[in-house]
Amino acid sequence: MIKVKNKKVIRNLADKSFKVNKTRNIIAIVAIALTSLLFTTLFTMGIGAVENLQRATMRQVGGDGHAVLKYITDDEFNHVKDHPLIKEIAYNRILSDRVMNDNFLKRHTEFWYYDDVGMKLGFIELKEGHKPAAENEVIADSKTLQLLGVPLEVGAPLRLKLDIRGKEVQRDFILSGWWKSDPVFNTGQIFASRSYVDAHAQELQSNYKKDHFYTGTISAYMMFDNSLDLQGKLSKVITESGYSLDEEAPNYIANNVNWSYISTNFSMDAGTIMALTSALILIVFTGYLIIYNIFQISVMRDIRFYGLLKTIGTSGKQIRRIIRRQALVLSVIGIPFGLIAGFFVGKALIPLLMNNTTFAGTEISVSPNPWIFIGSALFALITVMISTFKPGRIAAAVSPVEAVRYTDGNTKGSRKLKKSTKGAKMIHMARSNLGRNTKRTVLVVISLSLSLVLLNTAFTLSKSIDMDKFVSNFNDTDFLIAHAEYFHSPFFKGPENETSESFIQAVQTQPGFEEGGRLYGGKLVLTVENGKDTHEDDVTDSRGNFMATVYGLEDLPLHRLQLLDGELDFEKLASGKYILEGVDLDDHNIPHMEEALYKVGEKVTLHSYMGAAEAPLDKEYTTHAFTVLGHVAIKYMTNSDRLSDKYNFYLPANIYKPLAEQPAVMSYAFNVSPDQEEAMEVFLKSYTETTEPVMNYTSKFTSMNEFSGMQNTIMMIGGTLSLIIGLIGILNFVNAILTSILTRRQEFAMLQSIGMTKKQLRGMLIYEGLYYVLGTALFSILLGIIFSISIVKPLSSMMWFLSYHFIIWPLLVLLPLLLLLGILIPLVVYSLSNKQSIVEQLRQAE
Repeated sequence: MIKVKNKKVIRNLADKSFKVNKTRNIIAIVAIALTSLLFTTLFTMGIGAVENLQRATMRQVGGDGHAVLKYITDDEFNHVKDHPLIKEIAYNRILSDRVMNDNFLKRHTEFWYYDDVGMKLGFIELKEGHKPAAENEVIADSKTLQLLGVPLEVGAPLRLKLDIRGKEVQRDFILSGWWKSDPVFNTGQIFASRSYVDAHAQELQSNYKKDHFYTGTISAYMMFDNSLDLQGKLSKVITESGYSLDEEAPNYIANNVNWSYISTNFSMDAGTIMALTSALILIVFTGYLIIYNIFQISVMRDIRFYGLLKTIGTSGKQIRRIIRRQALVLSVIGIPFGLIAGFFVGKALIPLLMNNTTFAGTEISVSPNPWIFIGSALFALITVMISTFKPGRIAAAVSPVEAVRYTDGNTKGSRKLKKSTKGAKMIHMARSNLGRNTKRTVLVVISLSLSLVLLNTAFTLSKSIDMDKFVSNFNDTDFLIAHAEYFHSPFFKGPENETSESFIQAVQTQPGFEEGGRLYGGKLVLTVENGKDTHEDDVTDSRGNFMATVYGLEDLPLHRLQLLDGELDFEKLASGKYILEGVDLDDHNIPHMEEALYKVGEKVTLHSYMGAAEAPLDKEYTTHAFTVLGHVAIKYMTNSDRLSDKYNFYLPANIYKPLAEQPAVMSYAFNVSPDQEEAMEVFLKSYTETTEPVMNYTSKFTSMNEFSGMQNTIMMIGGTLSLIIGLIGILNFVNAILTSILTRRQEFAMLQSIGMTKKQLRGMLIYEGLYYVLGTALFSILLGIIFSISIVKPLSSMMWFLSYHFIIWPLLVLLPLLLLLGILIPLVVYSLSNKQSIVEQLRQAE
């Protein structure tokens, strides 16, 4: 076989054929642009959301260190710091257990020394001034200084009340610099100098494992070469440095990896993988459908051209090359438009995602990450190339004779004769016409259906967000009031930060107040005799009894308890002989029953006396025996001191109060009438800002606003993606109708020449459009049901705030719009393409 250099000829043929097919080119470019827009939007949202969530989470935890060793001493730090896996390590030393200034009641503030690495990993960038050098120099964040009433000026004096191992110490300092507070990081920070650490070396000697005071302990944040397998690297650093990971071991070092890194949280079960894979396949398939359909229809329309090329010796391989070249040219034009538009669409949607997370209101930035454009362009280009394979094979396989005989949907030259007793009715002719190219009809129906299915899926997902689940996780009642420290400190301390009676009375006198109840508590009030599942680190009193967290509840919070097992008999509880044990819940409200220490019916012995933690052996105490009546849920935000503990019990308030020398009101929960909810919210905000600033509150309405925002976000994002896919589907529909009309012009001319009127012809095309609509309606309903059950339902079971609800009505509501399109598109396309006379159309067949 003689090898001929014909690549240039093939390029010329491809380019000239490309120039002739202007209508096809416009439709294909728009389709490719929309497909790459879809991919780019998703890539931008995915990568951008991950970046922003990770960045915001790092800011929330206070740094981007890969891992941290906590509560260590200087000796332990020096043994670890030179490990070869460690790229950088920060020396951060806490200088007091607490900053006790009253100004910080509603915003916990910490007093540290940070070295240069610590400052860098903690995102500390001074806006003004310099790092502290002298013993009395400090730097702080702007909000902390504002709360202290200290001007943002270098040299400004400030006084700190410090809790040093339980003793209050006051010290005066000079401000050497300040930085702007991060809105995500809701903890105040004040940093002293190395000179301060050296001057108070004796005071800062750490003995955390014995006394559990934080003063003097070191937190060593470290960076590795990368964020892969952080837990494995951290474990190696600890064990190879001669320390243990066993909490019971004497050389144990407390540690954790930075959970803000996605790699530390990235684990998926089979259900999640299946749901994500299904979504990815749907997106790729959507892009494939439109481009494949365009090229397949284009090939069918130009089949005579390819047949003529065959007669002059063009091979099938060369014809496929012509089609691929045209596809590449179209991609080079269409993909850049899609990349640019998709990036800005995704960038606009990311704030909607972020504003319905715990990071709402934070600064959001979306950088033009190269992987967004590389990934999107590759996906779009691969989709285009895959989409041209089969049309290319069809064009390469057709014989010249078949090509000349081709009408619509017939490349074999053999047509079955159909006998009909119904006559040439337009509705039957339209159905027959669609049956002539079944594949094209099916593809158009599928592409139209996908946008409807996606929108219905997004709507189902948004409606599956369970307001009761969402709100009840944070609120049992309309409002909860307490001392400001209750909402921010590690635990409720008792009388020193209890809820004031004046605040409770002020609430009770407000219009619309319906019912309320106090929740008493405190850790250093009662102990458990013969505690179970004990460890050396468990806190005990002088007699070896274990500290218990016991709550006393008035009627409203008592009746709001969630029973897990046993019984919630209020008469038995009122007798003073029975008690309820609290059990923690996971994110899905499933109780950790294995953590319950007592079975229903078992006896619990509690001791109560003043100063339980420090009581001498001869101190008199009172013993109280109870029987466990049942187990109830510990709800972190509503009926606990917001700190997990081993021994947790609940009693009626009138039984609890005689057991405690100073019963302290931990919180007060109450409900109001619906018409006074907003007024109460305004009152509480004003009261806690002006009358009693040391008090604070939470309400269910904040949670409800977050809930509504989350629903709107899902609908906005799902709607945007549905719109893109819907445009692709409509484009496919227009292309199918246009190609059907163009490839059948001679056929239409013949029908008109034997008496068919234009009205009848338009009627037939309208019926064809309606058949498309009918097929789309049936298929989208079927596919919508499948997707709802196979994707949304499993997804709902994975997320604690979702409760699956089967919904199909959004899809049904959109069908009238589809019906209108099915009528208008054939009419408009026919009117725009029908510019020639019958004679001119008939001559084209010659």
